[in-house]
Amino acid sequence: MPKLDHFEIIAPFYERALPRRQEEQLVKLAGLPVNGILLDAGGGTGRVSRALCEYVSQVVIVDLSLGMLAQAKANAKQGLLLACAHSERLPFPANHFERIIMVDALHHVVNQGETAGDLYRVLKPGGFLVVEEPDVQRFGVKLIALLEKLVLMRSHFLPAERIARLFSTTGARTQIVKDELTAWVVVEKMLNDSPKI
Repeated sequence: MPKLDHFEIIAPFYERALPRRQEEQLVKLAGLPVNGILLDAGGGTGRVSRALCEYVSQVVIVDLSLGMLAQAKANAKQGLLLACAHSERLPFPANHFERIIMVDALHHVVNQGETAGDLYRVLKPGGFLVVEEPDVQRFGVKLIALLEKLVLMRSHFLPAERIARLFSTTGARTQIVKDELTAWVVVEKMLNDSPKI
C-alpha cells in the first residue's frame, strides 16, 4: 500500500495556512548577504527562499514532494532553481554551496543523521548551514508533534542540542539560538576542512 503523501495534499494551501514571518533572524544567522549559491533543503513551496533571493546570487530548493515543488515553480522568482531529491542523498558535488538552510523540515526526513552528513558534505568550507526547527522542549511544540503523529506523519522532532550533535564528528563550529518557540542550530564549516567526495 502506498504511503500517504501529506505534503502533496497540503501543497496548494500550505503558504496560506502557515504564513512566514520576517526573515531577519535567518538572514543574520546565515551570514547573509553573500555572493554565492544558497541551498534551501526541504524548501517546499519556496516561501522562505523567495524572501532570501535578494541576499544571494542564486537559490536552489530541494524537496522530495513534487506537489510542493510545483507550488514553488508557480511562484518562482528569477534566480530560483528546483530539484527533487532526498535530503540524505543530495544530487550536488561536495563543497558546492556558500549557505544552506533547512527550515521546519529536519523533523520530516527519514534519516536525520544521513541528512546532516550530506548537508555538511555539500557546504563549502567557510560556509554556514542553519537548521531552523520548532523547539520541541516547549509545550506548544510538543502538542504539534503529537498532532503530526496522530495524522500519521513520520515526524521526529529533536531538541536543538541533539541536532547540534549530528555535526559533532565533522569538526564544525556549532551555535544554538532560541526564541519563544523556535530553535536555530548554526553550523560553520571551517576553512581548513578537507574536501570530501
